[in-house]
Amino acid sequence: MSEPEWQGRGKVRARWRARDELEIAVDGITTQARYYKPLVYEFFRKEFQVRPRWGDFEVDIRLEHAGEAPQLDLDNLAKALLDAIKGFVFFDDVQIARLLVERVGAERDRIFVAVRARGGA
Repeated sequence: MSEPEWQGRGKVRARWRARDELEIAVDGITTQARYYKPLVYEFFRKEFQVRPRWGDFEVDIRLEHAGEAPQLDLDNLAKALLDAIKGFVFFDDVQIARLLVERVGAERDRIFVAVRARGGA
């Protein structure tokens, strides 16, 4: 089975991997976590129409970096990304029942966010 196509033309892309799993990719890394909130927010507002749902969600955030690990607080990154998708994927970040944030070495700098409805929300 082939992977679904990414949607988006800029630094942010997204795709539905399954009916209840949304994957978001952000190219590049900056040490300013607040940079990501308007970037992702504008992507959802203009390029990727999705309606928020109620229920619990699981969110996995993976920061991939080439070379030295960036001096970026992962908790601030998570907060900025959750604030950016709030109102598009889910109504409020209190709906997050599980959150995993990790930093790993990779071939290029980017961030992946996977959002899954928990328990068939």
